[in-house]
Amino acid sequence: MNALEEGMKAELDFGKVAKIAKTGSEVLPVVLQNADTHEVLFVGYANQQALEATLSERIAVLWSTSRNELWRKGATSGDTLNLVEVRVNCEQNSLLYLVRPATGGACHTRDASGASRPSCYYRELSGLTDLRPVAGS
Repeated sequence: MNALEEGMKAELDFGKVAKIAKTGSEVLPVVLQNADTHEVLFVGYANQQALEATLSERIAVLWSTSRNELWRKGATSGDTLNLVEVRVNCEQNSLLYLVRPATGGACHTRDASGASRPSCYYRELSGLTDLRPVAGS
């Protein structure tokens, strides 16, 4: 079991944005939302190359800040996210990808049955240190 991804102890990474800034990567945060259910699937990052690929390929393409490379969501997991629309916020410093999952999953983690979770938000923060499963996750 991966304690970070499956555990019930909160280990929030408040330094994530600072780590990205130190690399000099020019990226925008991207919220990925199911276009039909409006459920937030996860938050990623896009640079200009990832955004151009997303718009031309009509699938969610992001910039992996940990691997410093393009990440075509679903290339290895099969959980491709088909693009419906891209929106930009008022200050033009974040994006919203409205997507339709090609399969049922969006998260790289698996539930107890081994299926990809439909969203990366499958735990609820209860206090500063504890997590609990979201009902039905």
